[in-house]
Amino acid sequence: MAYSFVGFSQSKNFIDQPYIETNAQVDTLITPDRIFLNILVLEKDTKGKTSVEELESKMETTLKKLGIDTKKNLTLNDLATNFKKYFLKQQDVHESKAYTLMVNDAITAGKVIIALENIEISNVSLDRTEYSKIEDLKLILLSKAVAKAKKQATYMSSTIDQKVGAAIYISDQSNNYMHREASGLQIRGYAAMDQKEFKPADIEFEKIKVESRVAVKFKLES
Repeated sequence: MAYSFVGFSQSKNFIDQPYIETNAQVDTLITPDRIFLNILVLEKDTKGKTSVEELESKMETTLKKLGIDTKKNLTLNDLATNFKKYFLKQQDVHESKAYTLMVNDAITAGKVIIALENIEISNVSLDRTEYSKIEDLKLILLSKAVAKAKKQATYMSSTIDQKVGAAIYISDQSNNYMHREASGLQIRGYAAMDQKEFKPADIEFEKIKVESRVAVKFKLES
């Protein structure tokens, strides 16, 4: 929704000429291309039959088979923090390690979930999603918002037989973009994977809404 008005400023410190002001907003939905998964490697998931070190080794091998660069995209989280998060209310504390893995699409995320499940690592959760080119997108949306503001001002000024002149004030009213926090995974068609073929889970990630808002004042000319 856009709000506009025509006015004559009486302030000597800002605008001393006829002007028209209009606010404009444009937005779009984008598919995230940075998906962060929390992976908790628990000894107790195998009832103590497999050590955390062995599970770690299996995990790294499995991820590499999926084409994931583990040195770049897999990071070990702070053990003390994760100890408090996962075991504060539990009595049976087992050895564990927590990782964050970044993948670039839902298909890969699905493959990871199934592959890790097959090696008895089932504590995988979605941390957050991001879009890598958000700053470039925001600039594109800003330019569209300014163009929309001028179009609105031109339409309104024509009804009073005046013309829109140069912009004398432009303000970016957009909120700062933040990554989308995620509370869980939405998975459909979760099927086991055989040894020859990866069958990705059908995962849907909510698209990220990005918007830009501007307030623009244009000179009014007769």
